[in-house]
Amino acid sequence: MNRLPQTNFNQETQPEHHLSSIELEILWKRLISVVDEASAAFVRTCFSTLVRDGNDFAIVLTDVEGRSLAQSTMSLPGFIGCLPATVRHFLDKYPPETMVSGDVFITNDPWKGSGHIHDVTTVRPIFHQDKLVAFAAVVSHLPDIGGKLRSNSSREIYEEGLQIPMMKLLDAGEPNQVLIEMITQNIRVPDQGMGDIWAQVSACKMMSQRLQDLLQVVDLKILGAELRKRSEKAMRDAVRKIPDGIYRSTVQHDGFEEPLIIQCQLDVQGDSIHIDFTGSSPQIARAVNVVPIYTFAYTVYGLKALLRADVPNNEGCFMPFTSSAPLGSLFNPTYPAASGGRSAIGHLLPAAVFKALADVLPEKVWAGGSPNSSMTMSGEWQGKRFAVVNFLNAGQGATARRAGFSAMSFPGNLGNTPVEVMESSAPIRVLRREIRRNSGGRGIHNGGDGISFEFEILKDAKSVTASFLMTQLKSVPSGLAGGGGGLQGRLVINGVDVDPTEPKSLQPGDLVLMETAGGGAYGI
Repeated sequence: MNRLPQTNFNQETQPEHHLSSIELEILWKRLISVVDEASAAFVRTCFSTLVRDGNDFAIVLTDVEGRSLAQSTMSLPGFIGCLPATVRHFLDKYPPETMVSGDVFITNDPWKGSGHIHDVTTVRPIFHQDKLVAFAAVVSHLPDIGGKLRSNSSREIYEEGLQIPMMKLLDAGEPNQVLIEMITQNIRVPDQGMGDIWAQVSACKMMSQRLQDLLQVVDLKILGAELRKRSEKAMRDAVRKIPDGIYRSTVQHDGFEEPLIIQCQLDVQGDSIHIDFTGSSPQIARAVNVVPIYTFAYTVYGLKALLRADVPNNEGCFMPFTSSAPLGSLFNPTYPAASGGRSAIGHLLPAAVFKALADVLPEKVWAGGSPNSSMTMSGEWQGKRFAVVNFLNAGQGATARRAGFSAMSFPGNLGNTPVEVMESSAPIRVLRREIRRNSGGRGIHNGGDGISFEFEILKDAKSVTASFLMTQLKSVPSGLAGGGGGLQGRLVINGVDVDPTEPKSLQPGDLVLMETAGGGAYGI
């Protein structure tokens, strides 16, 4: 599965102009200031803690063909591979000549968005002197999307919540009231949900406004072509340093009745790499399926982080890479597969890439690390309904040069919600949140430690429905070069270890302990 819909980028006609390195650096900083200012505005105007504290969002500026130009500094890094593809999907449905100023498009289609329906994407066409020149795109995780609470127990997408097809939220500036009423009627906290969506719209509008001054002094086609050309060359130069050949790895996820297997094969030929997931587990009736748009995004992000982390995030970085997976497999599921917990598998993709290249890039790769965990809670408290999502980071793998990082989110870049915010948003009292000492693997360089997080349900609360997305409670993050693996994660309720797959009904006074896994060590 190559990125779809696809443009023939390699055969594009380059504008007849050359930008010097100094000009390019100045213009690049201007582009970054545009998306970063929009990002700051989004964080200030959003309603949910997911954006403000969890950092679960991304903002991207693309050209008229949906090729990424720049991503905001605080964005989730993997979404650089999702948002541009979403723009191209909108272009398939809404040709450029039909778009007008003030249009805003919206969807949460996992196959066309960012992999699960809990993320909503908005896209705004940007015009300059009545000509379409670019697109502003924002995606963020809503605190609720209806249906069951996000958990791995969902067996098909219909259980997961409201599906928003690709459609217009604003038509020439006029709100789609039918769609707005449909959304507000179907989610548990409509003020927060619609508040975040309107904050997305505002961020898109700000990008459009701030870009106008830059468009007075530069042709975006020329700038975009130069950015892509230089980024692509830097990445291809890095790929050429890897000997041609086939590199394989196997990574295991806890699974349910049986483990889930990631079979990763990298075919390195000259200055390009094709990543194939043939042999991985088939799709399952659980919410951990990873749709192709997300499979590609987090696979190539792992390669970028490994090979050229310093190259700016834009379309050129990913030109040397393609990915594929058999239809009906874990990494190319068919509709209506559930995918709400796709990060549990998708965030292991960089680890699969690192493991495959460990023998040829021993000084660069990381040992195995753990994806972040999350806790979703809903119920009634103080006379109103609440719905919150909080993240819990984990230990990351060591390298040949250093110990693993503790309590970090990789590759997600998600934040740990402050305790004070947690306690003001839901009927809980946090007893402790601390580093889970010595949970990282032992070796020449030890793995990073996870987190221990313990809380109780307040005595004056009604029953609370809670869902825990946790991984590596059975399998451990593996070490490299003989280093030991990290400790497994745990979920303990009232002193008893429990399986996090199914949502739990928590009663006043219940004690909950979440412990995330430690990272693998390097060397012995």
